[in-house]
Order: sequence, then structure tokens, then C-alpha cells
Amino acid sequence: QVQLEESGGGLAQAGGSLRLSCAASGRTLSGYAMGWFRQSPGKERECLAALDWSGGGTFYANAVKGRFTISRDATKNTVYLQMDSLKPEDTAVYYCAARLGTWFTSKSRYPYWGQGTQVTVST
Repeated sequence: QVQLEESGGGLAQAGGSLRLSCAASGRTLSGYAMGWFRQSPGKERECLAALDWSGGGTFYANAVKGRFTISRDATKNTVYLQMDSLKPEDTAVYYCAARLGTWFTSKSRYPYWGQGTQVTVST
């Protein structure tokens, strides 16, 4: 069983930056894939970025490519999402998720989820 807890959300101005953290407990993440998703009102939860914990590859959605960076710190069992050049349309609840094996972009593939953290970007 994996427990995930996000932190780092909040209010930012357009063009600014935030860094989200997702700390995992319950077991080490070796062999797992981690994904960052977001959901805004009336929209589907979408995958923004994902990585294989053991270094097999990363994914970025077109909407965030070049602006967001996913990374991990194995010593802290934590995955991060560095968000730069924020836009008002990035406003959403952000979630991290974990699954055993390689990453997928479909939210249905991830059995473990954090509680979410709100990110609001003002103009």
C-alpha cells in the first residue's frame, strides 16, 4: 500500500512559479511510476507529467511541455513538479498518483492517489 501526500500548492501570479511535492509512505517507490494530474471544474482529470521511478522515461503533456518539470528524490521518497511560466489556465487541483510498473497517461491505471492541492494562477 502506498500513501501519497501533496504539498506546495497555493496562489501564484501569471508568469510565476510553484513547486509541488508528493511524499510517499508505506513503501519505497522502486519499480513504481509516478504521475502528476490536474482537474479543473467541469473538466476531466488529465495527466500532465509522469516518470518511471527507476529512470525509464518521462512524459509531458503538450500543455505543459517546456514549462513544467517532473523529478524525484529517492532519498526522500518524494516526487516533484516544478511549474514555471504559470498561466491562469493552469488553475486546478493537482494530484499525484502512483502505480506499480511503467507510467501511463490514463488516470484509471493509477490505484494510489494523494488528496490533491489547489493551484490558483491570477492574471
